[in-house]
Amino acid sequence: MEVLAYLIPISLTLGAVGLIGFLYTVRSNQYDDPDGDSRRILSDEWDDRPKP
Repeated sequence: MEVLAYLIPISLTLGAVGLIGFLYTVRSNQYDDPDGDSRRILSDEWDDRPKP
């Protein structure tokens, strides 16, 4: 039972780190265009100069 005194804070810390990382990626707009890649891969048009 003494191990729980270590495991609970460690798991809460790791969960908080994961949540902060997820919120960072959401705020930096990394999930803006989830449909764009799936539509581009099915397109027959070739783009020699992709948009940045």
